[in-house]
Order: sequence, then C-alpha cells, then structure tokens
Amino acid sequence: MSREQRGPNEKLGTVLALAGISNAGLARRVNDLGSQRGLTLRYDKTSVARWVSKGMVPQGAAPHLIAAAIGAKLGRPVPLHEIGLADADPAPEVGLAFPRDVSAAVRSATELYRLDLAGRRAGGGGIWQSLAGSFAVSAYATPASRWLITPADSSVARDSTASAESAPDATPLRVGHADVAKLREAAEDARRWDSKYGGGDWRSSMVPECLRVDAAPLLLGSYSDDVGRSLFGATSELTRLAGWMAFDTGQQEAAQRYYIQALRLARAAADVPLGGYVLASMSLQATYRGFADEGVDLAQAALERNRGLATARTMSFFRLVEARAHAKAGDAQAAGAALKAAEGWLERAREGDPDPTWLGFYSYDRFAADAAECYRDLKAPRQVRRFTEQALSRPTEEFVRSHGLRLVVSAVAELESGNLDAACAAGTRAVEVAGRISSARTTEYVRDLLHRLEPYGDEPRVAELRERARPLLVAPA
Repeated sequence: MSREQRGPNEKLGTVLALAGISNAGLARRVNDLGSQRGLTLRYDKTSVARWVSKGMVPQGAAPHLIAAAIGAKLGRPVPLHEIGLADADPAPEVGLAFPRDVSAAVRSATELYRLDLAGRRAGGGGIWQSLAGSFAVSAYATPASRWLITPADSSVARDSTASAESAPDATPLRVGHADVAKLREAAEDARRWDSKYGGGDWRSSMVPECLRVDAAPLLLGSYSDDVGRSLFGATSELTRLAGWMAFDTGQQEAAQRYYIQALRLARAAADVPLGGYVLASMSLQATYRGFADEGVDLAQAALERNRGLATARTMSFFRLVEARAHAKAGDAQAAGAALKAAEGWLERAREGDPDPTWLGFYSYDRFAADAAECYRDLKAPRQVRRFTEQALSRPTEEFVRSHGLRLVVSAVAELESGNLDAACAAGTRAVEVAGRISSARTTEYVRDLLHRLEPYGDEPRVAELRERARPLLVAPA
C-alpha cells in the first residue's frame, strides 16, 4: 500500500544518485531487509520509480527500510526527512531516550515494556516491524557519554501517591526487598534458559512479559532509596537480558532500545559494574554489526568507570570485549594487548571474590572462545585452533549455544589450515547443535561457514554438510 504526495520526491532521487543505487537495486535491498525481519515484500524498479517521480509514499515499515538500505550504502544513518519521507508513519522513538531525571527514566523504560507487549499482541512482529532497519550505532553516543559523566543518580526514592506517572487503574504499590528478589530470580532463570536454548526459545520470550507485568508496576510504585536502588538494578538486569535475547534472534533495533534503558536503570541503581556490563553488551552488538571502532569506544567506556570498582573477573570480561572490537577492526597489536590484559585479570580472580551473579557464565573457557574469535578475525588459524581446543574442553550442558558457536569457529580454523575433513566434521557437529536451539546468531555463523566452503562445493563431504544445514537455513529465525 502507498499514498500519494504532491509532485515528485526530488530528495529521494538526489540521495539515490549520491549513494549510487539504481531503482532496481533499491527495491532489491528493501525486499532483502524486509525478508530478514519476516516481511514478504515485492517491490521492483517500477515501485521505486513511483516513489521518486510521483511522490508515492510506501506504508508500514517500508520507509524505514528504504532509509536503512540507503544508510548502509552511505555508511551513516539516513533520517526520513533527508529522503523526503518524513510524512510516513513515524517509527516510534520509544526506548531511545536516556533521560537525566529519574522519573523521566521510569517513564521511558515502562513505555518500552508496554509497547513491546502491544507489538506482540498485534502479531507479525508488531512494533518491531515498524522499527525494522532503524538500528543506528550513533544512538549509543548520548547514553554512553551521560553515563560516563554521571554513573549514579543522587536519590531514587519515590512516592507514587504524589506522582502523575502512577500505574493507571491500580492501587499505589509499596515495594519491598521481597518484590525485588522475585525479579532477580526471574533474571537468573532467564539467563539459564537463554544459554541452553537460545534467545528465540519460548521461555526466553517471557522476559519482556515479566518486564511489563511485574517490573513496570514496581517501578511505578513507592519505595525508599535503598529498595529503589535494588529495584532499578534487578530491572536493569532483566532489561539487558531482553536486549541480549533480541540481539541473538536478529532483532537489532529492539536490542538497542532495551540496552539503552538497561544502562539508564543501572545508573539509577548506582551499580557501575552493571552499567559497564550493559556497555559491554552494546559493544558486542556494535562490533557484530560492523561498527568496530564504536565497539572499542563502548568497551573502553565500561573499563574507564570501573577502574578500582569492579572485580578482577569483571575487568577481564570488559578487556575481552574490547579485544573483540579491536580484532574486528583489524588492529592486531591492540587486540593482542587487550587479550593479554584480559587473561592477566582472569588469573588474579580468586574464589570468594564478590563477583556479580550476572557474570556467572565467565570462566577461562569463555575467555578462550572469544580469544579464538579474535584470532579468526585476525586470520591467525594456528591461534584459533589452540584457543578453540581449550574452549571446547569443558562440559556443554549448560551453555549449548556457546558450544555451537565454538564449533563453527573451530571449523573455520580447520578450513583455513587446509584440513577440509576436520572442518566438515566440526561443521556437522555445529549444525546438530544449532538445530536444537533458537538462535539467529548461531545460524548466521553456520551460514558464514558454508560460504567459506563454497570453493569446495564439489566435495561430497561439503555437499553432505550443506544438505544437513538446509533445514536450519530455511527455517524462520
């Protein structure tokens, strides 16, 4: 569906020419972006010609996909007004704000939780369809800088009876530590399910529901400063988890909004290590999306504020995330230095250290797994093989997704070392693991491996692996 403007859309035509994208090329890019988000779009060069010459405005997610497609080619965000589509149905700015005021922060977070559920009830991706393609790494700049300047609010005590933002049609709620404990228990359960079954598992999808049904009313209730700090911390953990699960299932725009709100809530909790953990999650997403320099900045922001505060194990993880970004950027020297520092911090960690519960996944095998990925990006297969062997030496019942990712990295290292048999064997095991979880990220790793194997497509072992992976690659993410 589309509606007509007055006259041609000269802005869109000008930006298309600047980007060097043909009408057919834009149609293909928009259709592909839609497909990645579960949308079936059939635009062609004639559709684009109508947008440009007649000023037709496509409806739904299409304007935002057009902006994303052009932005990807130009290497920068493209706002709708720049391409003459500002009159399109606007993508909500929900979740992108990082308010200075605590009350405004509560409104921002609870608005995100409620709109997410509205999207789920609407079906077909709901609100996240309208946000399709709207991820912009630049949206992390203000949250990161404000957190660095002021990582903790002075007071978060709240009296809901005197607040205009009280939950509608609800009795004012007095929040206690027992309420917060339930949220922390929910976060711990969600972490276990996510690691074992992937971010797309139905149990993991209960996290946004928990935020709406359980966390939002508590945030809008009454609490002392002490209880409020704990409440904001627990809700930040859950919100970061919602972002991580969205990231794992390919919903990058949703993940970004959850991460921003998680960072703001961590500031209200006065929990600097937790804020660093959210920034590390942002860094991993930015790096994964191809913004390695920004990934370095976000990881270093986490490190800067946590010097002298975080435990040795926590600092090790932050340096490891920094190494991932350096490696993706191709800076072998910086990546090596960060890895060495991460390993040094990990060696200083001791039993009994007051490590946060959310860091329970991190041990030497996780360090080795990420080190292997760093060396994969740096094209050093010998180092990849060494660290992957260490990463795969531990039991995998609890961290199934991580095991699948490590197997793919192992397969890539074997392939780059000229060991086709070993590469296919590891790839086959990775496909078997990927088939047991719901993780778009794991599927993308497998897809990348198959792409690397294309020069050997005539080999029976490769053909068999491709056939085994077919159900995984055609299944909805």
